[in-house]
Amino acid sequence: MVGAITIGPIADFLGRKGALRMSSAFCVAGWLAIYFSEGVLSLDIGRVASGYGMGAFSYLVPVFIAEIAPKNLRGRLTAVNQLMICVGSSVSFIIGVVVSWRALALIGIVPCAVSIFGLFFIPESPRWLAKTGRHKDFEAALQKLRGKDADISHEAAEIQDYIATLERLPKAKLLDLFQTRYLRSVLIGIGLMVCQQLGGINGVGFYVSDIFEQAGFSSSVGTISFAVLQVVVTGIGASVMDKAGRKPLIVLSASGLVLGSLLTAISFFLKVHDLAHKASPILAVTGILVYIGSFGIGMGAVPWVIMSEIFPINIKGQAGSVATLVNWFGAWLCSYTFNYLMSWSSYGTFVLYAAINALAIAFVVSMVPETKGKTLEQIQGAINE
Repeated sequence: MVGAITIGPIADFLGRKGALRMSSAFCVAGWLAIYFSEGVLSLDIGRVASGYGMGAFSYLVPVFIAEIAPKNLRGRLTAVNQLMICVGSSVSFIIGVVVSWRALALIGIVPCAVSIFGLFFIPESPRWLAKTGRHKDFEAALQKLRGKDADISHEAAEIQDYIATLERLPKAKLLDLFQTRYLRSVLIGIGLMVCQQLGGINGVGFYVSDIFEQAGFSSSVGTISFAVLQVVVTGIGASVMDKAGRKPLIVLSASGLVLGSLLTAISFFLKVHDLAHKASPILAVTGILVYIGSFGIGMGAVPWVIMSEIFPINIKGQAGSVATLVNWFGAWLCSYTFNYLMSWSSYGTFVLYAAINALAIAFVVSMVPETKGKTLEQIQGAINE
């Protein structure tokens, strides 16, 4: 969570590439500390360093993608980040079964090292360059991103005009996020993160094998199905992001989360009251798979996509950091409370998640704009009208 709250201002100072390199370096240092650890202290230091790096990545990557991508591909490319997270988690899980934790720590260094060196071969965010007054570098970066024969004059002028407008405003501080002109975008960004995390995903994800066991279903079969479905559905969501639109996807996703939660709640209700012994496990696995499939199609990626689009560049560091902090705090809160809730009432837990996801639908319908096919400047102009 510390990485989430500090990386925004750092990214504004070092640039997106500089902050990404710094985050990768923290991850490398963390994995090395874990590999060489001989006691609890060094292991904790390694976990803190790698945790800081990953917290920073969770904010930086969608923001960087949104700032460099053309408007017709921005949603898809940002959603691919969520797909890669799913793939990476699944691969790490499989590798962790066959190698020791020290070997797994060394393997973790590889993608971080690739990121550090790979960043030398891609351009900096044109919008950050324009904001810092490096106009020649801004045009060169934009031209490289769009292709040497592309006409960038209109896009470049739109970005520079928007930056010029923002530069006439006083430099934003953290408390400025709650000013009227920024309040709607901040509420949307934070609200989506709350909806994403408090709907139960980390509780379900971390304890999926226990859920299947409590419902009387094979935990190994259920967990493998869970992992495979997560990757497949997230890939589908990424592929249709810029065709279907952000808002329809997240409403469809939240509706599926409500259905999956209710099916799982019914399963536990039947089990607690010793009813329909054959139907209970089937309902449990169906509910959980509907839940994770629905999360992957929209709620997993769309909040990050929209968060990377809606904040004006002069508050993007502070606002993005706060939204990311809320996301990580929500993830902790959900995973921390899950066992307590299940002890209180197994079916009541999933009824609660269904209610939260129903509220998420109402929030998205009433507050969240459609950003498909618009430039970042057009989106922020529409929000502030």
